[in-house]
Amino acid sequence: MATPNYGYEKRQRELAKKQKKQDKLRAKTQRKPNDPQGSGPPADSQPIGDAAGAPDQPSSGAVPGT
Repeated sequence: MATPNYGYEKRQRELAKKQKKQDKLRAKTQRKPNDPQGSGPPADSQPIGDAAGAPDQPSSGAVPGT
């Protein structure tokens, strides 16, 4: 019977670990493309003053009806 090649198995585990780490990092950077350092508030949070229930407000700041 042949002896197991433990060095090969270890290298395969290391490569799999490295690949998994790269995939996780890539997924993390895709979730937050405009905040690569991870500092500051999350990108999906809104300031308290913004009302989520009023989407029909004009973005130009013009007063409607004038």
